[in-house]
Amino acid sequence: MKADYKNWMPKGMIFLSIGITVLFLILFIVFGMTNVTGGVLKTVLFIVFLLGAIIGLCISVWMIAMYRAFSYEGKRQMSKQIIDGIAGYVKLPDGGKGLDVGCGSGALAIACAKRNPKASFTGIDRWGKEYASFNKPLCEKNAKAEGVSNVRFAQGDATKLAFPDGSFDAVTSNYVYHNIPGDRQALLLETLRVLKKGGTFALHDIFSRLKYGDIQVFLQKLRDLGYENVTLIDTTGGKFMTKKEAAWMGLSGSALLVGRK
Repeated sequence: MKADYKNWMPKGMIFLSIGITVLFLILFIVFGMTNVTGGVLKTVLFIVFLLGAIIGLCISVWMIAMYRAFSYEGKRQMSKQIIDGIAGYVKLPDGGKGLDVGCGSGALAIACAKRNPKASFTGIDRWGKEYASFNKPLCEKNAKAEGVSNVRFAQGDATKLAFPDGSFDAVTSNYVYHNIPGDRQALLLETLRVLKKGGTFALHDIFSRLKYGDIQVFLQKLRDLGYENVTLIDTTGGKFMTKKEAAWMGLSGSALLVGRK
């Protein structure tokens, strides 16, 4: 049995984009080479369908490139590089407990559990319809395939974690909070709320000003609250990806927020 962590760029989205592109192309040909309609309307539809086909083609090519970069089976394997990189920051004491918020297919929770065999890890996710192929059974199947038994999975809400304050020795996440509308600094504080005193965090996301506001002010806020070794590590300068990759993938601003409570 082999683990299947899926892909951050779902095949369904790629096929949908290709299908829409083909539809626009067919309509372009029909209206361009037949007399279905005429005059100004024909010209407008001709241009609209041509632009639709061109834009659809560009989006489809971009999606395919993303899929190839993120694939665990391909040469680039960016997803694996990111997961292994984050997990490298997580060291739990014997008997310790860790939490991965937005676990998706279970990759990060499993990687952390594998690196900390004498601790336990919990992965939570809402598993929304936009990523229908990600679910709890898939996570459990992947853990079994990896031979990891010290991890469990449950449905959960990142905006309101169902755990008391100070429940975990470490908390992690990977590209989760930027997908959730609202005050993302508040989301980070909600995650850190369940961290024990002395516990560590490794949170990877797109920490741009557009998504988070002034992140440096937030980092200082954490320090003022007593958090130690608070550091924002740029992951687009070769650590997880190049700046060129981050730019064309829409991941500019990606960074790893680490520290201790």
